[in-house]
Amino acid sequence: MTEPIAPEDSSAEAPSAESITAEGLDARTAARREALAAVDLERALEAILMIADEPLSAVSLATAVDRPVRLVRKAIQALAADYDGEGLGVRRGFELREVGGGWRLYVRAELDPLVTDFVQTQSSTRLSQAALETLAVIAYRQPIARGQVAQIRAVNVDSVVRTLLSRGLITEAGQDPVTGAILYGTTDTLLTQLGINSLDELPPIAPLLDDGLEGFTDEPL
Repeated sequence: MTEPIAPEDSSAEAPSAESITAEGLDARTAARREALAAVDLERALEAILMIADEPLSAVSLATAVDRPVRLVRKAIQALAADYDGEGLGVRRGFELREVGGGWRLYVRAELDPLVTDFVQTQSSTRLSQAALETLAVIAYRQPIARGQVAQIRAVNVDSVVRTLLSRGLITEAGQDPVTGAILYGTTDTLLTQLGINSLDELPPIAPLLDDGLEGFTDEPL
């Protein structure tokens, strides 16, 4: 006689309603955390880009924020799109531009005249001695990279270069073909403030130096 087959105990195999709910909550929590991490990454990149004097590569930015390059590139594209007003956003007065293999924030070209006028009206205060010395190096050796200026002056010139840029006395004049460093030169604003028509009217620099400081030429470039 065949014995009756006992019903299978499915309690060990079928997930309970509580476990299904818990798994769903965990998935949503993970998704929220991932979204929040992406937003935090964009904010971190934005903070660094705000103070960058030169374009920063995705690798440099990834190192700075300690995140994978893949995620950094994705966040950069999201920031650029946001600044351009894609979707429902507002087009900003600045843009995230890729230059020479790196990324940097720039004022939009159509707003350059407005910014220039503003800077000039805010530039009534005198330049410091450090700013004057840095300006002289750039004027006589342009186009020149910031690192070269620092080498000639034997001091860090980052903040001084930012000041001269904000005053409209110097401007970016291309990139070094070897190192990719930004080159700087003087502007017409400097000529106007000096009361000269061209850099050819600058006096020879060598007679003004006690030791003929290396890095200068006898005549202005």
